[in-house]
Amino acid sequence: MDSLTQAVLGAGISGAMLGRFHGRKTLLAGAVLASLPDMDVLIDYGDPISGMIHHRGFSHSLFVLTGLAVLLTVAWRRWRPSQEYGAGRLLATLCLILLTHPLLDAFTSYGTQLWWPLRPTPTSWSSIFIIDPFYTVPLLVGVLVAAIAGIGGRTQRALVWVLGASTIYLALSLVAKTTIEQRASRILEKDGIRALAVFSTPEPFNILLWRVVARTADDHYVELISGLLDDSAPERIMLPLNSALASELPPVPQLDGLRWFTDDWLRYDEIDGQLVVTDLRMGLGTGHYSFRFKIATRTGPDGTWKSITPTYWPSVRDIPALKAAVRRAWQQSPPLPLRQWEKRMTLPFGGTPDS
Repeated sequence: MDSLTQAVLGAGISGAMLGRFHGRKTLLAGAVLASLPDMDVLIDYGDPISGMIHHRGFSHSLFVLTGLAVLLTVAWRRWRPSQEYGAGRLLATLCLILLTHPLLDAFTSYGTQLWWPLRPTPTSWSSIFIIDPFYTVPLLVGVLVAAIAGIGGRTQRALVWVLGASTIYLALSLVAKTTIEQRASRILEKDGIRALAVFSTPEPFNILLWRVVARTADDHYVELISGLLDDSAPERIMLPLNSALASELPPVPQLDGLRWFTDDWLRYDEIDGQLVVTDLRMGLGTGHYSFRFKIATRTGPDGTWKSITPTYWPSVRDIPALKAAVRRAWQQSPPLPLRQWEKRMTLPFGGTPDS
């Protein structure tokens, strides 16, 4: 999740658990401590793919953060022991603040290495967008009220209720995800399309509208846009994965890492002699994916691929498309123009769909 959400979640937990003992400063302490795992963004891994797959790594490990909570508890009890509560309450507070950070991140589509140094596919429950005001704003209001009014019995109970409501929202996001995936499976089955794997993720800022990606056996994927409030058929489009392009490459360690990190939800495109790989899990949909990387170029008279240090494939922010996706959550007409958006996927840098 975004940094503000992680900070107010940590502040809310700290205030609810220790606010009556330490007052407002617990809010600041909780916000700072909850933000620590994201300090890994300061590490330079040399290229954007390596940076992507190592973010939310060791600093988001449940093992590492539990150990940190224990060390902080021991240090605090020796330095500033409190007679009002014991080590158990302090440890529980620190664990909740630290561990809820990666667990909340795991509800997004990015991928979080909860079990580092073990290397299963990073966890991505993908039921909430990285910025969701319906989750964040109640937490923010609760923390601001506690900061202004002070943490007494009423404000502490209010923080508990807000934290409970935010947890219920996460549960509802999983229910919405299951509902949408079942609907998508019925549609694909009706059309005679056999999906080998399905990935779904909410569109920006809500859990009403979802994008479903279904991988097929013939090296294609179906992208489908469906909302909980829809009353007619969803938008959908079938597109190529072009996986054969990857098999032509010399060894690219970063690509191997990206395939692991994304569970191979990747598409390949040759654009003006350059090989671009796209993470299909994040973004508004085709033509508006969040992460695209140039990993190779055609060279020599025989046109063989030469791997390069990966770089970001430039993209242009499309505010009208974002507005259309937000509106689509409650209004199905007009549909999202997936065919028009798809034209962006193979445009050379600087091109436009109409050029």
